[in-house]
Amino acid sequence: MKRLVLAWVVTAVAATGAAVAVLGLLGSALTGSSGRVLSQGEIRAALSSVTPRPAAPSTTPPVTPSATPSTAPSTAPSTAPSIPPSATPSVTPPGASSPPAPREELIRTRGGTVVAACQGDQVTLRSWSPAQGYSVDGVEPGPRHEATVEFEPDEGEDVEVTIGCSGGRPVMLPR
Repeated sequence: MKRLVLAWVVTAVAATGAAVAVLGLLGSALTGSSGRVLSQGEIRAALSSVTPRPAAPSTTPPVTPSATPSTAPSTAPSTAPSIPPSATPSVTPPGASSPPAPREELIRTRGGTVVAACQGDQVTLRSWSPAQGYSVDGVEPGPRHEATVEFEPDEGEDVEVTIGCSGGRPVMLPR
């Protein structure tokens, strides 16, 4: 019986070793070279060899880069991967001004947290999340001069949060 078990173990080890050897020899032919990490030079060469797609007609002026790469691309193997070009960013036409981005703040209370944003003197509640043991009882998210959310506890007094804008940023207002 011991000889049979020993023979089985030797056969299993030999089969496993043979399988590992065969996969090692044929692995790259079967799976390709995707497991290889590219060097910085190969990445630069692949990026520089990409031809951009023609842009769709647009009424905005083209965007031109303000800086050029400081290093020249190195040569890469002929099997460099194809990398899709990135989308062209939109630009504001000359003379037009875009409104300033809203300023967001996270406001924490014992009843929960609120993320609010100010656009001028108008506040908008972006999100609200009750603390453990609380639930949301009512929300007036705005945009308005004041926005409110009421957190209701399982036991005890409600927490009403009123938020307004001061200096372009959301602040909790006294009750």
